[in-house]
Amino acid sequence: MRKDVRILLVGEPRVGKTSLIMTLVSEEFPDDVPPRAEEITIPADVTPERVPTHIVDYSELEQTEEQLDQEISKANVICIVYAVNNKNSIEKVTSRWIPLISERTDKDNRVPLILVGNKSDLVDHSSMETVLPIMNQYTDIETCVECSAKNLKNISELFYYAQKAVLHPTGPLYCPEEKEMKPACVKALTRIFRISDQDNDGILNDAEINLFQRTCFHTPLAPQALEDVKNVVRKNISDGIADNGLTLKGFLFLHTLFIQRGRHETTWTVLRRFGYDDDLELTHDYLFPSLKVPSDCTTELNHHAYLFLQSVFDKHDLDRDCALSPDELKDLFKVFPYIPWGPDVNSTVCTNDHGWITYQGYLSQWTLTTYLDIQRCLEYLGYLGYSILTEQESQAAALTVTRDKKIDLQKRQTQRNVFKCNVFGMKGCGKSGILQSFLGRNLLRHKHIRPEHKSYYAISTTYVYGQEKYLLMQEVVTEPEYLNAADIACDVVCLVYDVSNSKSFEYCAKIFKQHFMDSKTPCLIVAAKSDLHEVKQEYSTSPSDFCRKHKMPPPQFFTCNTAESPSKDIFLKLTTMAVYPHMTQADLKSSSFWIRASFGATVFAVLGFAMYKALLKQR
Repeated sequence: MRKDVRILLVGEPRVGKTSLIMTLVSEEFPDDVPPRAEEITIPADVTPERVPTHIVDYSELEQTEEQLDQEISKANVICIVYAVNNKNSIEKVTSRWIPLISERTDKDNRVPLILVGNKSDLVDHSSMETVLPIMNQYTDIETCVECSAKNLKNISELFYYAQKAVLHPTGPLYCPEEKEMKPACVKALTRIFRISDQDNDGILNDAEINLFQRTCFHTPLAPQALEDVKNVVRKNISDGIADNGLTLKGFLFLHTLFIQRGRHETTWTVLRRFGYDDDLELTHDYLFPSLKVPSDCTTELNHHAYLFLQSVFDKHDLDRDCALSPDELKDLFKVFPYIPWGPDVNSTVCTNDHGWITYQGYLSQWTLTTYLDIQRCLEYLGYLGYSILTEQESQAAALTVTRDKKIDLQKRQTQRNVFKCNVFGMKGCGKSGILQSFLGRNLLRHKHIRPEHKSYYAISTTYVYGQEKYLLMQEVVTEPEYLNAADIACDVVCLVYDVSNSKSFEYCAKIFKQHFMDSKTPCLIVAAKSDLHEVKQEYSTSPSDFCRKHKMPPPQFFTCNTAESPSKDIFLKLTTMAVYPHMTQADLKSSSFWIRASFGATVFAVLGFAMYKALLKQR
């Protein structure tokens, strides 16, 4: 909404423009009226809309045409004043003032007009019969007000309507010629309806209507008032009410009715509460609230955000199979201006046998977006109406900014839940297979992924000592000589070599020595394709000796060429190393250490799945 309003009064000489302004200020008719009133500013606290209002007078005797042009260009609304007892001043509205204003304003950014019939105290009839055809002819005219400066009649109303024409314009909402709402308005209100329909049944029940009412107007509807609203809809359209709830058609009808009855501020209140500006676009401040993320800190979703996202998933998982089919996912994204997830997402997170994103995969993708692109995450949560449905100030309330990683290392503990693993290795060594194995896909399933659907990321959960953690794996494809700080920034490194390729390990050794040998980032070497014949690596040191020399765990043999889902052992180790980067080499070699960690993972994975199934039954 605008931060201030500028009202310009124009019209023929001696119609009472200056008297209207002076009467508004002094609340009495002036004995002495100057040729022109000075610009006045009404403070925000004394205006109905709580917005500072500037009122500007125009006088032909005191100002030039050039000054008039300047004032028209600065005005937010123009009041064309005529005298109800002067037919010539009424005729000048169409013969002079409306054409003059049209010539000096942009066609795509018309200024709203208010017709003001002054001196109503001098006649015993209304000018509305004469003015109504003018209003029907010119759509820029918002309304007409008859008033009397001398009798103080409708003076404050005049300026209220002028202010309202700026702050709650009809133009973006409604087409008078067609007598219906404009497409952009229908689109915005449809999104609002979908967000408010929390059980996704296409109907706003009483609870949903009252939540909507409290959200927008800070008070629920009384039961009788709610029933009266439904009765109005029932009487006017046949399918506006279903199962005693408000349908989308009924919701749109009510807003059309508000606008037609001059109560468009009601519709604007709703639109602005849901983040829309005067052009019916979601505002930048709504979609991208301020959030400071210091360097070496990361961003994660908090518990309340995960609960909200779970409710969104439940709303759209209509068949209750714990996965979102393409149609269900499309339905979820109807409140977005575009489909935000591409086909590569299905290769980034866990899916079911149909290739549909599972509940776990859905939460994982949100976690990935939050970690990698916080602005995109804020935007997406804005489209879902997070701040509105959770009654928070903004989407920023959904996020946690972790503390500096250096402090975690000093204190030898962390409260973070998302850890990044960068995967390095020469082309063809099996990096992609490792990422897909993390998502439970063996080599056969991996080969079915189309090249255009390939993802360089994989994210899922592991359990370390019974605590659920997200591991975000990224396949680094940049050539070694072009690696930058972003390519090597991570919590744990996975160096992959192909046991059947004698030149493969040298690449890993080179990456380690150049970028990680002197860093505190833990590294794990993975001997991929271990189902194939192992050949001697053409490097000065064997992989095992290399690991011993640099105090790393021994190479982890791994294959994704399995009948069932590949082993998850290396992913548990990578996550544990990321969570506890200060672990000694003795810890990493200890079999009891890994047994304790993996036992916790197994127990909590089983418990977690059982608990979710129980919740699903309750739904």
